[in-house]
Parts: sequence; structure tokens; C-alpha cells
Amino acid sequence: MDCIGLTSESPYVIMLKAAFLIPISHYLFGFLFLLIVFLYNFVEMYFIKELITGFRGQPVSLSFNSCSNLYQEVVSKCKTLHGRFSSTPWLCSPHLQTIFLQFFERVPACNYQRQIFKTSDGGIIALDWLRNVDDKKPSIKGFDGVQSDDKTPIVVVIPGLTSDSDSAYVKHLAFKMVKSGWNVVVSNHRGLGGVAITSDRLYNAGCTEDIRKVIDHLHTRYPQAPLYAVGTSIGSNVLVKYLGEEGVNTALVGAVSICSPWDLLIGDRFIKRRLVQRSYDRILGIGLKDYAELHRSVLPSLTDWDSIAKISCIRDYDKHVVCVLGNFETVDTYYRTVSCSSYIGKVGVPLLCISALDDPVCTRETIPWDECRANKNVVLATTQHGGHLGYLEGMTAKSLWWVRAVDEFLCALNSSSLNHREKVCCVAHSLTFNWLMILKTSLPSYG
Repeated sequence: MDCIGLTSESPYVIMLKAAFLIPISHYLFGFLFLLIVFLYNFVEMYFIKELITGFRGQPVSLSFNSCSNLYQEVVSKCKTLHGRFSSTPWLCSPHLQTIFLQFFERVPACNYQRQIFKTSDGGIIALDWLRNVDDKKPSIKGFDGVQSDDKTPIVVVIPGLTSDSDSAYVKHLAFKMVKSGWNVVVSNHRGLGGVAITSDRLYNAGCTEDIRKVIDHLHTRYPQAPLYAVGTSIGSNVLVKYLGEEGVNTALVGAVSICSPWDLLIGDRFIKRRLVQRSYDRILGIGLKDYAELHRSVLPSLTDWDSIAKISCIRDYDKHVVCVLGNFETVDTYYRTVSCSSYIGKVGVPLLCISALDDPVCTRETIPWDECRANKNVVLATTQHGGHLGYLEGMTAKSLWWVRAVDEFLCALNSSSLNHREKVCCVAHSLTFNWLMILKTSLPSYG
């Protein structure tokens, strides 16, 4: 009878009674374990893989043309590019690398000297110079000038989306290059860096006119100083597009592209795939919305401010702001038109491109591998890890691997024979145009 009584009880009741016998601490431990597993996969951590390999990191992969003088004379001498990248052990995640750099990284002190550069359309660009890291005076002080016959090499830094000279990664790069004896000038985008918009125009991913004018200005003002440029993220897209447009007719001796988006149309699809990517999209979109609203009073071409106020992603901003100001028919048209992957084949000066294959913002799917290999002037360096502009290394995460790589590459390039090519004055086009206008006005009119 006892056995019959036991078997007649519902199995679910038995399981429930057994469940109550398990200590609650075991449930908490199990929940914590599942949470850790979920977060480990959600933020794409690779700590266990690194632990197994002794935190040796992964080798850097180089793609280049077999006939490349750039590789033979410069890149082959760069130990960093022939080494391995090993993430900070407690930042073994592309998302942790990206987020920590933006919000928690301790940055070196950079006391810039500001030069205001005025464009022909009435716009203002803040050029922030760093020439002495031992200068302890307040940041963003007046520019006291560089001698016109100064031969110190200059590197122009083009920040990423909504970034300026105060961004952590920009300061890391500027500090490192100045330590190596270079002059650094950060070309802030219009309306950023604490300056106002003074013309009916904002920057975008394909606007190369501003950086062209800045480079022309620097080349004219300091003709004996070798000029280089480093573009990061969207700034990289602008730089590579500019280099493709100019070919060999640029005053730049060489350049570096860091974490470029390459193809904005593919990137737009990628950043909407997963929840974590959509979070980046939303953060950047809101930042762009705030940027537009900050300069609302001087943007009469923008009339649909109700839609602008509802911007929650990058595509919304590009639709309601960039396409309106830039006269693009659709957002996809804008993306196809300005993506720098279409220009990489026309680059005529030494260019190093660095991309992380786990970049959570700029997907590896956009990297133009074949185009980079086809151009003798381009070397593409890819790493398995690094995040977006992160590349934090060492136990204390005090340094950025890509900053070391850029410093080594530019120093090697500056001391190589590739630096001694005949300079082509990139202001020749504007000078020719001015002479034609003078001749036109001096000729008699025939109606």
C-alpha cells in the first residue's frame, strides 16, 4: 500500500519537493554561472583562449603587393607590425577594449596650442597643435606659431565621428608622436573642439574639402616640413578618400588609416544586426543629433527639426541632416558615393591601414583586401583583436598598440628614401585657377 501511495503522487510534485531541498545558495551560484556565461558570449570575450596560449596574443597579418617598395623599405623594418598584439588580460573583448578607451582610460596630458583656420566659405576649423609634452600651461592656449623654415615633420590627425583633440586616443597618439620629435596638429571637424559653426555646412564622412584646404595651408606655410596624416574611424574614411582623389598630387609624404569603416553601406547593415551593435548605433546617433542641435541657429537649410529631434541612430542623422546639406538623393546614395573603399586603388603615396577583425563598429566585411594588395603604395595590417580604436595592451592598459605601430611606421617612412620624392605642390590647381581668372578679366569682352 505504501508503494502504491508513492507511485500515485504526481512526478511534478516530487520534483518540486526535491527542488525545495536544494539550498538557495546553490541556485544563486547556478544563476551567477549562467549570467557569466551569457555575458562572456555577449561581449565576445576571448580570455580563456588567451589564457590557454599564455597571453602571447595573435600575430599581425600583413597584406601588400609583392612589388611594394613601401614594404621593402619601410614596413619590413617595423618590429611592431611583424610582432603580435596581446590584449590587456582583463580587457579581452572588443567591446571592453572600445568602451574602456572612451570612458575609463587614463590619458596623457596634452596642452594644445590653438590656431583658428578660416575656410573660403566662412567656416572655422580649430587646429590644435602639440609640440612640447613638457608644457604645463593650461590646455588650448593661443598658438604662438611655428617658424616657416622649420623642418620638423608634421603629422595631421583627423579624429573620428563626434571626436576632437580632447579624445583619449587622439591624446595618446599626439603625446607619442611629440615624444618622438614630431609636431602634431589635430584638424578638428567643423563645429567640434569648442568652436562655432559659422557657415551653413557641417562635416560628413566624405567631405574632403576641409582637410584638403588644411593640408594646402600647412604645406604652403611650412614648405620644408615633411607632412604626414593619420585618420581614425570616420576621419580615416575622409583621409583615404582624399588620398584617392589627389593621387600623387598631394603634399603628404605618407599617411596611416586606423579602423576605417571602408564601405558605409555594408557598415550600416552591420551596425543594426545585433543588440550590442545597435547600442553603438544609438549612442553615436544621439551624439550626432546633439551636434546638429547645438548649431541649429546657423543652419537655415535644415527645416525639419521635429524629425531631427527624434534621431536615434546614425542613418537617421544622415537622412535628415547630411543628405539635406549635401544634396544627396538618398542615404544609400550618400554611402555609396563617399565610401573610401572606392578610392583605395588610386592612392599615390605610402599608406598603412590598420584594422581589427573583431571591430564592433566597423566590420571586417568591408575591408577591401584585393584593392589593398593591388596598390603598391598600400600595406594593410590586420589583427584578430583590438576593438574599435582600442588595442589596449599591458596589465595596466596604459598604452595603445596601434599608436606604437603608427609611431614606428611614420618614423621609418620619414627616414627612408620614400620621403625624398619630389614634392608636388597641391595648391597648383587653385593657383592655376587664379591665373586663368586674371587672364579672363584682362581679355576684351566680345558680348
